[in-house]
This record gives sequence, C-alpha cells and structure tokens, in this order.
Amino acid sequence: MSNSPVRAQAKGAGRVSGEQNSAVGEHASPSSKKTTKASKSGGSSRGRSSAEPTAAGKPARTPSKAAPSKAAGAVKAAGTAKGAGKGESRLAMVRRARRINRELAEVYPYAHPELDFRNPFELLVATVLSAQTTDLRVNQTTPALFAKYPTPEDMAAAVPEELEELIRPTGFFRAKAKSLIGLSTALRDTFGGEVPGRLEDLVTLPGVGRKTANVVLGNAFGVPGITVDTHFGRLVRRWKWTEQEDPEKVEEEICAIFPKSDWTMLSHRVIFHGRRICHSRKPACGACPIAPLCPSYGEGETDPEKAKKLLKYEMGGLPGQRLAPPPDYPGRPAAPLGTGDDE
Repeated sequence: MSNSPVRAQAKGAGRVSGEQNSAVGEHASPSSKKTTKASKSGGSSRGRSSAEPTAAGKPARTPSKAAPSKAAGAVKAAGTAKGAGKGESRLAMVRRARRINRELAEVYPYAHPELDFRNPFELLVATVLSAQTTDLRVNQTTPALFAKYPTPEDMAAAVPEELEELIRPTGFFRAKAKSLIGLSTALRDTFGGEVPGRLEDLVTLPGVGRKTANVVLGNAFGVPGITVDTHFGRLVRRWKWTEQEDPEKVEEEICAIFPKSDWTMLSHRVIFHGRRICHSRKPACGACPIAPLCPSYGEGETDPEKAKKLLKYEMGGLPGQRLAPPPDYPGRPAAPLGTGDDE
C-alpha cells in the first residue's frame, strides 16, 4: 500500500466531520437549541445495535500514489483559496465548506469512529476514557476493562482501586474511574441498565457532556450530531467556517452549514483529516487533497515530497488506532498494549 493520499487532488479538484472535554472536564450546556432539538429523535432508536456508519456503502479504496507533478499542480492551485475568509460571502463559504466535505468523502470513504466498541455502553465508556489521551491508548486498555466489567451493573459495583489500575494507561485514572462508576450507577438505577438514546438524558450522566453524547448518539444510535473535539475545532477555524472557540458555539455554527444527515460523517472526515494530514503544529499542506480549497494553505510544509513524510496512520503506511478496525479500513490494525504501537 502506498502512503500518499494525493490521488484525490487531480480527480477531486474538479468536484466537489475538546479531546479534553470528557471525564476530566466536560460539562453539559443547554444553550444550543438547534443541536438539542436534532438529538431528540434518538429516543426511538434505543433498541438499535451499534452498527458503525459507512460512507454511503462506497467500497474502501486504499490510498494510492499520485505523480509529483499532479500534486504540485494541485498545491499551486491552492493559492486561489487564499482570499477565502477575507470578504468571502456566507454563500461562498457554505459552498466551499460543502465542497470540502465532498472531497473528504472521496479521500476517506472508510471514515469511522476510532474507538473499538461492540455496543453503546462500550462506546460510552471508551469515549469518557479518551479525554486527554489517544484513541489508540484507549483501545489498548479497554479489552481487559470490558472483560472484567462487561455491563453497567458490573462497573457500578467495581472496587475503585481495581478499576483505577485497569484504566491507568489512559491517564487521569482516578477522575475517570469516579466518572465511570458514577455513570454506570446512573445507568443501572435510572435507565434500567441501558444507555439512553437522547442527548438530554446522556448529559445527565457523570463525566458526559455534549461531545461525548454526540459521539454515542451518532455512532451507536444513528442520531446525527457534530463532534467538536480539538481536531474538529482546529480545522473548521483553519478553513474559516467559523471563528468561534467555544465548542458548543462551533457546533451550532457548523450545524447551520450542513444538512443534518451529514453531521456524523462530516465529524469523522474532519477528525480523520486532522489526525492524518492537517496536523496542529505542522500540517502537510503539500500532500493535502483539499489544498485548492484551503484559505490557510502554506501554514505547513508545502513541498509535496517533504509533506508526504508527515502523513500519519494509514496515509503514512502505519497502523491505525483501532485494534479491531472495520472491514473496509485500508490500513493495518494497531498492536495490543505492550507489543509496540507506532503511536
């Protein structure tokens, strides 16, 4: 498998989805009426399985290598987007944003939640554990955790010190253990041992705020939602879709740009792109398939060959974050804890 995503630059240029918010500091807020209203439809989905979303049934495509000349041409064209955000009308911004989403769907047809889970309870616990650590570290930790505490009833009865020891690799293990026992107790006592399928119920659980609730709703219940983690917030500001810093305000503004049906997969695509190409400190601009649409092109490495060396996970020919990725994932599974993880 090649390690460059720039195959989409030539094909797609003409066409055109807070990691610190969970157990350690995430708080629910009632102010976003649009997103709360959108989540209410989840109540009827309670009995659904945790089938993970796919990109409209499209077959996965392994990233392939594009000729350097094509990459350079696409990167050169990025200059046309430099004026975006400076006098750009809202209509033009919305059109550009939706085109970026379509391009990302071509690059990441296999985008998915990067936490291993088999049911809503496992996804809820894994998302709480993901605060201030990587999804990879969580995935390496949860097999032993769920083997000992497979249900909310089991986790509610856990000895705190024993639970803390199991989740120690994820960091902040005392605060997280307190949240896990608290939310498991609430699930047992208030929700009959089932994870609720409504945002207003989920945010009443200890350690669960809007970000965690939207992850669970979108991926375990099929209820559309925007997940504003640090990657998502950084990229939508970099692309001039919003200037907001507050995650809830970001969520509200991005929800207004896209139809509800796009929200969950948009979140996955944007987060995938932020983890693989559009990094915080040194984005791989020269290997970016949406460079012609990016008003922040040039903040990172623009040389195509140098940029390719910055790519991560399957885009860089390395293992992904999941030990048990979906069948359509074109990369390699991650290694279990203690066996080397290419983190």
